[in-house]
Amino acid sequence: MKKTLLVVAVFISCQAFSQISIGASTPMYVKGQVLYVGQQINLAANSNLYLRNNSQLVQGTTGLSANTGTGNISVYQEGTSDNFDYNYWCSPVGNTAATAVNNNFGITQLYQPQTATASAAAVLLPAGSYNGSANPLTIASHWIYKLTNANNYSQWIQVGSTTALAPGEGFTMKGTSGSDTTDPEGTGIVNNPGTGLQRYDFRGKPNDGTITVAVGANNAATLTGNPYPSALHLNAFLLDPANTAATGIAYFWQQDKNVNSHYLSAYRGGYAAYAPVSIESNGIYTAATFRSYNSNGTVNNNPPTGTSPAIARKYLPIGQGFLINGAVNGTVSFKNAHRIFYKEDNSTSKFEKPARNVSAKTAGTDKDLPPVPPSPIPYFKLNTIINAEYTRQLALAFVSGATESVDKGIDAKNMDEDLPSDISFWIENGNYVIEGVPFNLSKKIPLSVKATAATTFKFYISEMVDFYYDQVIYLYDSSDNSYHDISKDSYEVTVASGTYTERFKISFTNGTLGTTEQIKTNFIITQDNTNQVLKAINPDNSPIKSFALYDMAGRTVLSKDNLEAEQNYGFSTSGLSSGVYIATFRTVDNTAVSQKVIISNSGK
Repeated sequence: MKKTLLVVAVFISCQAFSQISIGASTPMYVKGQVLYVGQQINLAANSNLYLRNNSQLVQGTTGLSANTGTGNISVYQEGTSDNFDYNYWCSPVGNTAATAVNNNFGITQLYQPQTATASAAAVLLPAGSYNGSANPLTIASHWIYKLTNANNYSQWIQVGSTTALAPGEGFTMKGTSGSDTTDPEGTGIVNNPGTGLQRYDFRGKPNDGTITVAVGANNAATLTGNPYPSALHLNAFLLDPANTAATGIAYFWQQDKNVNSHYLSAYRGGYAAYAPVSIESNGIYTAATFRSYNSNGTVNNNPPTGTSPAIARKYLPIGQGFLINGAVNGTVSFKNAHRIFYKEDNSTSKFEKPARNVSAKTAGTDKDLPPVPPSPIPYFKLNTIINAEYTRQLALAFVSGATESVDKGIDAKNMDEDLPSDISFWIENGNYVIEGVPFNLSKKIPLSVKATAATTFKFYISEMVDFYYDQVIYLYDSSDNSYHDISKDSYEVTVASGTYTERFKISFTNGTLGTTEQIKTNFIITQDNTNQVLKAINPDNSPIKSFALYDMAGRTVLSKDNLEAEQNYGFSTSGLSSGVYIATFRTVDNTAVSQKVIISNSGK
């Protein structure tokens, strides 16, 4: 479609344009759809482009933005409704200077929706005033901060109400108190119901094109976020081959909403980590550490139970901010190629607030996306209750091609190393909360344990995904050479003050694999590639309860339970791809008998 000049009020459904020019004092209204523009947008003076009912604007510009004009787009997003809780934000708009560049943003561009098209400017409280309100929308500018290339948290920079946030720069903002029952879109969702969320109207020139953000070496932290008025494919941004200056991990601030205090010493909060692993996957997520427990080990229901909630992160909603760490001094870039039209839901896209269940649609169409199963990543989560006070969550993912070193987009650094006692994976002399490894039954995964005083650690497996349910997971303690099955029961141990990087390890065998002479000598596993059958010879009729065949990513590709004691077993491998696998037979006393096999199937 050629360049379109709109000079009267226009209401559109899902539509695509090569370019758009909206005439002076002209409104354009998009409801519940994607507006795709192949190149630039010109917004003439006093024109308005309203994105409503989860509408989004996607542009196809390559390189820098060519958007011009002093008109506005208007797009809604909801954050937490609480005077005391931070959200991390990144604006989808800049100020309305006419030049063809993305412009700086300030919170003077936030409005309170009144109708589907009318909004009132938010009231801005000066620094030193701490509590915002819902009606009229009042924002405490005291809490507007940014963070760039910081190696400690004293380097937060107060922005306040100035228009000093560059495109792609994230910022912190606390919520509001009270309620606002206005329903501007007629959807039954009000601006602020009194609990849960607070709606903001962002108005300005839409960000577009390549947006560059500086990062610093040695895991320096930078607050950034989704800089567009559309969803962001976070995996595509983090794993972009051009963005090697960052570690490929995103961190999200989460805060205990039952602590009502502005004093830093009273906060209960921490950083959840998201590792994309691959473009297609839903990624690996570990919750922030801030929940607490009673002294007897029972859950303290004030604050709430367990770890912080898991939030969908693959497709980031409009306005969502997050931290990234630098690997070297340099820059990373957001691009239009990273944008996607994906409405918020509870599965793969969610802002740090209660989300609404809505569908995804293909950009430029009005068709719902069919469900596309992501590439499965086998993993499990290890939860550790520390001194009956808080829980640290770690995730071990099984990724073929992962290395012993730190892998971009897979291994996630521990961002809360100031906890008095803690546990992490130990990689390259650093502490990590997510680790990716190829599955290997004989491998032990080292853990780093820190205790500032005598501390009790209670270990248990909280979740397994695509990992064979009958695989035992042990915590190995080198102090007494003991193995503790934590896949079904918890294990509790008290350690003296100190740092331990060699004492505790994750293991998949209990140290007795192959030590029973009868099993070691007589149980033989082979692969018959001519007949495409995996065979096992058990001449002594040793009691075997189960069989599983794993690929090198740790996924179970064949399994059989309730085996009887037989002298010969056979399992067809005709449907499997050629490659290296691990065949595991498990005895009734839970001893694993394993063997690597090479499957070679022509055409697979």
